[in-house]
Amino acid sequence: MALPSHLMLSSAFFFLLIYFNSIFLALESATLSIVTDKEALISFKSTISLEPPNPLSSWDQNSSPCNWSGVVCNKPANRVVGLHLSGFGLKGSITPHIGNLSFLRSLQLQNNQFTGKFPTQIVNLFRLRVLNMSFNSIEGVLPSNISQLTQLQTLDLMANKITGRVTEELSNLVKLQILKLGGNHLYGSIPPAIGNLSSLTTLNLGTNNLTGIIPSDFVRLQNLKVLDLTINQLSGTIPPSIYNMSSLVSLALASNDLWGEIPGDIGIKLPNLLVFNFCINKFTGRIPWSLHNLTNIQLIRMAHNLLEGTVPPGLGNLPFLLMYNIGYNNIFSSGEDGLNFIFTSLTNSTKLKFLAIEGNHLEGVIPESIGNLSKVLSKLYMGQNRIHGNIPASIGRLSGLALLNLSDNSISGEIPPEIGQLEELQMLGLARNRISGNIPNSLGNLKKLNQIDLAGNSLVGKIPLTFGNFRNLLSMDLSKNNLSGSIPKEILSLPSLSTLLNLSKNFLSGPLPPEIALQSVVTIDLSDNRLSGNIPSSIKFCESLEKLFMARNTLSGPIPNTIGELKGLDALDLSSNQLSGSIPVELQNLHALQSLNLSFNNLEGVVPSGGLFRNLTKVHLEGNPRLCLHLACINSRGRGRIVAKVALILVPLVFFFFLLGSLFFVFYIKKSTSKITKTSEMLKGQHQLVSYNELRQATGNFNQENLIGKGSFGSVYKGYLRQGIDVAVKVLDTEKTSSLKSFLAECEALRNVRHRNLVRLITSCSSVDFKNMEFLALVYEFLSNGSLEDWVKGKKKHSNGDALNVVERLNVAIDVACALDYLHHDSEVPVVHCDLKPSNILLGEDMIAKVGDFGLASLLMERTGNQHSISSTYVLKGSIGYIPPEYGLGEKPSTAGDVYSFGIMLLELFTGKNPIHESFIGGLNLTKWVQSAFPAKVMQVLDPELLLLMSSLYHNGQLISPDIQQGCLTTILGVGLSCTEESRDRRITIRSVLQKLKSARDTLFKAAAPTEKSVTLIMDSTKI
Repeated sequence: MALPSHLMLSSAFFFLLIYFNSIFLALESATLSIVTDKEALISFKSTISLEPPNPLSSWDQNSSPCNWSGVVCNKPANRVVGLHLSGFGLKGSITPHIGNLSFLRSLQLQNNQFTGKFPTQIVNLFRLRVLNMSFNSIEGVLPSNISQLTQLQTLDLMANKITGRVTEELSNLVKLQILKLGGNHLYGSIPPAIGNLSSLTTLNLGTNNLTGIIPSDFVRLQNLKVLDLTINQLSGTIPPSIYNMSSLVSLALASNDLWGEIPGDIGIKLPNLLVFNFCINKFTGRIPWSLHNLTNIQLIRMAHNLLEGTVPPGLGNLPFLLMYNIGYNNIFSSGEDGLNFIFTSLTNSTKLKFLAIEGNHLEGVIPESIGNLSKVLSKLYMGQNRIHGNIPASIGRLSGLALLNLSDNSISGEIPPEIGQLEELQMLGLARNRISGNIPNSLGNLKKLNQIDLAGNSLVGKIPLTFGNFRNLLSMDLSKNNLSGSIPKEILSLPSLSTLLNLSKNFLSGPLPPEIALQSVVTIDLSDNRLSGNIPSSIKFCESLEKLFMARNTLSGPIPNTIGELKGLDALDLSSNQLSGSIPVELQNLHALQSLNLSFNNLEGVVPSGGLFRNLTKVHLEGNPRLCLHLACINSRGRGRIVAKVALILVPLVFFFFLLGSLFFVFYIKKSTSKITKTSEMLKGQHQLVSYNELRQATGNFNQENLIGKGSFGSVYKGYLRQGIDVAVKVLDTEKTSSLKSFLAECEALRNVRHRNLVRLITSCSSVDFKNMEFLALVYEFLSNGSLEDWVKGKKKHSNGDALNVVERLNVAIDVACALDYLHHDSEVPVVHCDLKPSNILLGEDMIAKVGDFGLASLLMERTGNQHSISSTYVLKGSIGYIPPEYGLGEKPSTAGDVYSFGIMLLELFTGKNPIHESFIGGLNLTKWVQSAFPAKVMQVLDPELLLLMSSLYHNGQLISPDIQQGCLTTILGVGLSCTEESRDRRITIRSVLQKLKSARDTLFKAAAPTEKSVTLIMDSTKI
């Protein structure tokens, strides 16, 4: 039945009313929602510090947020779905109201300066797909309920200050494709559950403090293309399953504690690989041959490992190669053509920018084909190999070269002038080779140069005046050559020179230019030349100077008081010159000064009494007979006439009795005098001798209460000289025929060496005692913490009862290695200690270790090649347990022998076991005992006292985990084993030892003091 017309109209009106009402409510809801978004964004803006030009100037409250810069809205609902403020330079914290942008799908705040805590309210944004807050300074931990972001596909928080562990909650983000948490302060192990993220294509956890092993569960990440775990403390071997992840394009595991062999067929199993970065680990075996079959690969980086063998063929198959770094391994080549295969093959790599083969055993001459390498080659490292022959002129064709390092080889010939064509060159290293001839003037064309190191060669002639063109130079080292002539004034006014100017150990002559204006330089070393004239007062303009060395020249005149204006100076050595006048009192105002050597000059007058002069152990004034301490000086004014008259009467009388006594003395001790003539001549001009009576008084008549040790050549007493100096007096047993040889050896060894880690010889005594018996003594600085042997045996401990912890023992080992490195490589005449052991290592009040007892030391005639002792006779040198095996076969002392003794000492220091311990019977010795536990069971051979301290080791207020310490200890014991190889040719050098020990310490400290934010890029300027 049809409805009446008025009812039909009423129904139509009713439905129309409902329709318009629903539209109105929808519009009202949309309006309220955009208001909520707007309020959240205004709150976000309020916590940001905005500086002109204001990047958020369009954020006007009177306009719609959809029109604001960086804000993205959807249509037609007009809800904020994206906030893209990357690189806006924003400073401040991120407001919690960010969690009110409920429709947000993309939040990109990277490359700003945001600080404060990670806002936990972000987990309310359940629609979020992209969260990128990388490259800021955001702190705090990841929210435990981050798994609420179920739609998240990208999580990038790289280069912030995020702390805590990598939470397992991340494994619930099943849609996640990109996970980047690198460059933070994360610690702990990597959760195996990360392997559940089957959609993941990029995983970056690099530059954190992660420990433990690499989870084998990663094999489930079948879509993974990028895996970056660099710069952590991961250990163990790489799970074999990783090598089956055929989707990988980039595999970067550098700077960890990983070991094992890299499979030779890795290039077959990972056919898509473009980036292969395994630097700074402990990988052994050979370079994988299949890597050179990956024709698209761009980066191959395996530096700082234990790889050996030769470089496999196939380098010519890599046309897209950007970087090839195999430095600091045990790779070798031989023969004149030993390098040809590398440089000839790599000429096909026309995009190569970085080539590093240094620190290996590569032998041969540099071929002419080096000039055919890539024109974009920027960095070329070839140092520390066995390269000989000339530098080919073709090297001048490498027009893009910014760094060239050929140092520490056996390269001869002259520096080719063509190097001056490398206009982009910033670093030139040719040090410690056999290069001769003049320095080419053409090097002055290198106007971008900031570092030049030509030290340790046989260069002659003058320093080129063209070096004044180096307007960007930071460091110049021309030391240990045969350069002559004067120092160009242009060199001493280079505006940018800020690190080092080292011209020492040459034959430079003439006066110093009066204009010295190196305002930024930290170290100047002009010692061991033939410089004359005055020290210019303009030295005061070197405002940043910390170390000034001008020793062993013929400088004259007074010490300029303007040196007192160098407020940052911590070391000043003007010894062995002809300086006169008084010591400027201004020097006592240099509060940073820690070492002052003014010995063997013609200085006179009163020694200042303030500042550094209060502690005369840090001041060397011997050889200045007219200097006196303020208490000992006599004011002769008004007394001069009386003294002169008395002298006229007394002098003849004294001379008569002196002559009579001298004749009797010479006759009575003729035999003793003949024995010590050589000693006296040696010490003449080197030390201001003390008398027997002074030493007798200083030691309380050699009282047994002052006896602090006995050795094979005599006794050591603690003494106190009248100058207020605590000393250790070593009195030699003259009844032993070897005592004089020991005395002479120690004097000769210490005559020309000085190093912070060598016990300092203050003076000596060669005389007769009250019984007219020959008396020989050496006076050393006194080190209050005794010998290392006392600490290893537990005779000495800290005031709280603790033994030495890992860091303290490692510091001692590094100190001793520094001393040996100096003796072997940097002293004027190389010295072999021959008796290195814990009892000959002494510790100062600050626990700095110093090497002493050079009674068996030998000097070496030459630095390179086969080294021989000066002595023509052979006596077995050293102490039982520390003597290298070759000494027992008649070989003469060598630096390799010292390395062996150091290795035994190192193993003893960390195991607490003496090499002649009663448990070592049969064929077992300390080295074999440690070797049996290395590397998997090193904890079983460590000193129990050391183990007790591992759970409470702090540095910079941060706890260092026992796992980190164990990895470090494994490295240290490995160094000890490398030092104690039976064959001397297989032992590492002390310089390599020092490098590895410092690296181990850096690893410890990095764990306690997290590194600044950093990101590993495909191409960077580092040498990892």
